[in-house]
Amino acid sequence: MGAYKEPHGGQLKELFLSEGKADEEKLNAKSYKSWDLTPRQVCDLDLLMNGAFSPLEGFLGKDDYEGVCDDMRLKSGVLWPLPITLDITREFAGEVSEGDTIALRDLEGVLLATLEVSDLWEPDLASEAERVYGTSDDTHPAVDFLMNRSNPVYVGGRVRGVEPPTYYDFKLLRDTPSELRGRFRKLGWRKIVAFQTRNPLHRAHQELTFRAAKEADANLLIHPVVGLTKPGDIDHFTRVRCYEHILEEYPEQTTQLSLLNLAMRMGGPRETLLHAIVRKNYGCTHFIVGRDHAGPGNDKDGNPFYGPYEAQELFSEHEDELDIAMVPFKMMVYVENKAEYMPADETEGTDKVLNLSGTEFRRRLREGLEIPEWFSYPRIVEELRKAHPPKHRQGFTVFFTGLSGSGKSTIANALMVKLLEEGSRPVTLLDGDVVRKNLSSELTFSKEHRDLNIQRIGYVASEITKNGGIAICAPIAPYAATRRLVRDMIGPLGGFFETHVATPLEVCEQRDRKGLYAMARAGKIKGFTGIDDPYEVPESAEIVIDTTELSPDLAAHRILLTLEKYGYVR
Repeated sequence: MGAYKEPHGGQLKELFLSEGKADEEKLNAKSYKSWDLTPRQVCDLDLLMNGAFSPLEGFLGKDDYEGVCDDMRLKSGVLWPLPITLDITREFAGEVSEGDTIALRDLEGVLLATLEVSDLWEPDLASEAERVYGTSDDTHPAVDFLMNRSNPVYVGGRVRGVEPPTYYDFKLLRDTPSELRGRFRKLGWRKIVAFQTRNPLHRAHQELTFRAAKEADANLLIHPVVGLTKPGDIDHFTRVRCYEHILEEYPEQTTQLSLLNLAMRMGGPRETLLHAIVRKNYGCTHFIVGRDHAGPGNDKDGNPFYGPYEAQELFSEHEDELDIAMVPFKMMVYVENKAEYMPADETEGTDKVLNLSGTEFRRRLREGLEIPEWFSYPRIVEELRKAHPPKHRQGFTVFFTGLSGSGKSTIANALMVKLLEEGSRPVTLLDGDVVRKNLSSELTFSKEHRDLNIQRIGYVASEITKNGGIAICAPIAPYAATRRLVRDMIGPLGGFFETHVATPLEVCEQRDRKGLYAMARAGKIKGFTGIDDPYEVPESAEIVIDTTELSPDLAAHRILLTLEKYGYVR
C-alpha cells in the first residue's frame, strides 16, 4: 500500500465552485428559498464540499437513501454505510419542488452552498433506525435524533459549494482532504495509520498508536472528531489542548495531528466503515479499529447495542473494497513489575497488571484525587482538571417537572433561598409562569410552542450551568422527549437533577387557586395538561417528591440532601 490510490477509483469529489462561479451563485441565491442549517447539517455539508464524503456529490436522494439503508450501497453499487441526508420541516418542504434550487445557510445567514432539489420525501424514520442502527431504542443517540429531533422531510440533491463554514478555533489544525494529502506528499509519507478518537488520550493510547504505526511501518495521523460526538463527551477545546500535549510524546517527524469536523452518529459497525472511507479520502492507508468502535454503549436494558468485535468483522468483510487496511486495536495494560505498557495478551501470569477504569479516573478527577503517572501525563491531567473542577465548584441545574398545582414553584422558591443561604454560587430561578411572561410571551400553548418554551428554559439554564452557577427551573414540562433534550443540553456542562413533583392529579385540582382545572373540565381551556393533554411521567428522575403530606420546606431540604450526597454542595 505504498503509492497513493484515489478513493473509489476516482479523484476526490470536491464540490466547491470556482471563485467567479461562487460570486455568481451568491447573486442568484438572493432569489432562492433559504434553509438555515443545524450544527449537524453544517458538519455534513462541510465534509461533502471538501471531499471527505467522496464519492457523494450532495445529500442522498431517495433511491440512494433506500439502497444505503437496506444494503449499504448507493444505486451506482458503490459501498456507502450511512445515509447522509438533509432533513427539513414540512412547512419548508411545501415551499419548494423538485427541480428548484435552495440556498443552504449557516445560523448567521451566511451562504455556504446551494442544492439542486432532486427528491423530496417523508421517510419512515422508525424503519431507518431499525435498518441502519439495528434498534428502535432511543437510548441510542442516532435513534433518539431520528425519532425525537429530526425534521420529517428529506430533501436530496447535488450540492454546489460557495464557501466552507468558518471556524475560529484551531485553524492550523483543520485540514481538508486535499490539504492533508498534500502535506503527506511534502513529508514523503507513503503509509499512514489513522487513529480516530473523541476522548482525551492517555499513556495507553500513546503506546497503542505508536506500536500500531511501528508494526505497519507507517507514520501516524491522530485524527480526532471535533464536530458532534456523543452527549456528555469532553468539549473539543479541552481535548485538542490535550492532543497537542501528547504529540510531544511521539518521536519527532513521525506523527501529525489534524481535526475532523464530523457529526458522529455513534453507529457502531456501519459508522466504522464511514470512518475508514473518510480516512482513505484524507490519504491514509491504514486505520485503527477498536473494540466496539463508534459504539453508543448500552441500551435501556443495560445490554450493549453492538458486540465488541462486530465493527472489526464488518470491516474485514469489506476491507478489499474499502482499499484501506484495518489495524485491530490492542488492549494495552501497564505491567508494574516491568514498568512498561504491554498488549494484554502478551502478559504472563506472574505479571502485576495495574488498571484504572474510566469511571475511576473520572471520579478521581472530579474529587481532586491523585492520578498515577503511569496512567496519564501530568500536563494532560492538568488540562482536564482545569476543564472539570470538583463537583462543589461546578454549576448545576435542578429541573422541576409536574402538573399544574403540584407545588413546583413553591418548592423551587424554598430551594433557591436555601442555596442562597449556602452561598457557594449565584442562583437563578426560571419559573414557568415568569419565563412565559418575560421570555416567551409570543408563544401559544400548542405542543410545538410548549416544547419551544422548555427548550428556551433549557438553553438559559445550560448557560448558567456552564458558567458555574445554579439554575432552578420550574415549568410543567409534560413531554419526555423535550425533557431529554434539555438533559442532553445541560448534562455535559455540569450537574442535572430532574425533579418530579409527583403530586396526584386530584390533589392538584383541590389546590387549584386560579380555577384552571375547572375551566379545562368544562371545555373552556383546550390542551390542558392532565385533563385533555397527557403528562408523560419521568421514568428515571433523580428526585421524586409527593407534596401531599410533605411541606415545601421539607421538600426543599430533601433536594438539598441529594445535592450534598452527589457532592454539588457541602
